[in-house]
Amino acid sequence: MTRILGIDPGSQRTGVGIIDVDEAGRSRHVFHTALSLLGHEHFAGRLKQIFDELGAIVAEYAPQEAAIERVFMAKNPDSALKLGQARGAAICAVVHHGLGVTEYAAREVKQAVVGTGAGDKTQVQHMVGILLELPGRLQADAADALAIALAHAHTRTSVQRIGAEFGRGRRTTWRRRR
Repeated sequence: MTRILGIDPGSQRTGVGIIDVDEAGRSRHVFHTALSLLGHEHFAGRLKQIFDELGAIVAEYAPQEAAIERVFMAKNPDSALKLGQARGAAICAVVHHGLGVTEYAAREVKQAVVGTGAGDKTQVQHMVGILLELPGRLQADAADALAIALAHAHTRTSVQRIGAEFGRGRRTTWRRRR
């Protein structure tokens, strides 16, 4: 079994999802949450909360691999910068605990989970619930984080099936220098 952490970074809420994947590519839900970051007067407090809470989750659940959504250029430059900073805090938290972080574009995640890169949030929530056999409706950010973990699981399983080495090639992977 491989434990995978998925992260959907945000400046107001950061989604976190953890799944286990066996050698046959079957996934099982372990944990999910959305970190609410709105209780801070200053943005720096939100970044610290992402770093601290995500670090505590990594320490508790001990994932072996991590994946995060790649930044896209939003219509509002200020929002894009804040998203990038939240993403940076999440990457630092995970790398601080010795994990590499692989990036996925939102379209890649939707393609892997919904079957089309143009899927909407409702479709992602629905398919994540089905794939992981979770009852009820998932919170959107947590569902996105689980979808990122599932996309990573699908990608690594496909790469292993063709005999290639995972982690090489076009994917950006952040790793801690030792």
